[in-house]
Amino acid sequence: MSQFIYKITPQAPWREAEANGCFTGAPIDVADGFIHFSTAGQVKETAAKHFAGQTGLLLVAIDGSRLGAALKYEVSRGGALFPHLYGVLDLKAVLWVRPLPLGADGTHQFPALEAE
Repeated sequence: MSQFIYKITPQAPWREAEANGCFTGAPIDVADGFIHFSTAGQVKETAAKHFAGQTGLLLVAIDGSRLGAALKYEVSRGGALFPHLYGVLDLKAVLWVRPLPLGADGTHQFPALEAE
């Protein structure tokens, strides 16, 4: 599995996390009991499926190898294994945070993603 995983989040909860030093998740994460992440190969489909047309989003890259046993890869959409964090995300594991703007075609414009 890749060590790089990604989180799409609205800006407000992320800015709160930066102030607190940890991210407890977006409302869907709290409801599900874990923080949803995607791999580089999954994140564009995640954006299209769950964040279509939304503005004000951020893409957060995380070093999954720093999350320990709380990070589990579990079967989800289409039988694929998705990374889920059963705990709080320590911001020390964050590699970078970038805006995830909508392009003229209405799809999110992603920066280069690292798969390995």
